[in-house]
Amino acid sequence: MRPVSQSAAASLDASHSAPSRFAPFRLALALFLLAPFLSACGVNNVPTLEESAKARWAEVQNQYQRRADLIPNLVETVKGYAAQERDVLTAVTEARAKATQTTIQADQLTDPAAVQRYQMAQEQLSGALSRLLVTVERYPDLKSNANFMALQSQLEGTENRIAVARRDYIEAVQAYNTELRTVPGRWIAGFLYPDAKPMQVFEARVGADTPPPVSFRP
Repeated sequence: MRPVSQSAAASLDASHSAPSRFAPFRLALALFLLAPFLSACGVNNVPTLEESAKARWAEVQNQYQRRADLIPNLVETVKGYAAQERDVLTAVTEARAKATQTTIQADQLTDPAAVQRYQMAQEQLSGALSRLLVTVERYPDLKSNANFMALQSQLEGTENRIAVARRDYIEAVQAYNTELRTVPGRWIAGFLYPDAKPMQVFEARVGADTPPPVSFRP
């Protein structure tokens, strides 16, 4: 048998190494060609729905913060006419402090305990605020005060926006959770997004679908 020349051996080695050199390019091309197919199969649904739910949650927090920002002025206004209602005023101030200190990040929305703590803090503030506003009924001069009426109007609008934001968040979470639990979303999540977990929603309570009444116009 004739020995293989050096030039022939080099050509042989090059022919064997060529596929390995072009492998990344072929893989990239395959992924590019498959992208429309994968998109049609909903491969991006899980992260898309997750980000949508997080965005809705940010709006819930934004509206709760708006309410918290209104309360100090409301308390000061009521105090000017009803300083003797110090217990009610103190309860609102303390509930507001607790609500603003009880925070939750977007990555904690899969933790039932964290969501429950946040919800309870906000509901305690809602209860204290409602008691304060009911107390106002005994002070007609306060009810006709221009500053109080402006705060009342802003609070009414904020409570409505809170109800809408909560509803939108719940709907977004339900869509995301459904994607994780049904086929093909369940398969895609298991393969591509193994860390994806169902998010928590606010637990339903009586009257949760409507904002609390805060109107005190005569």
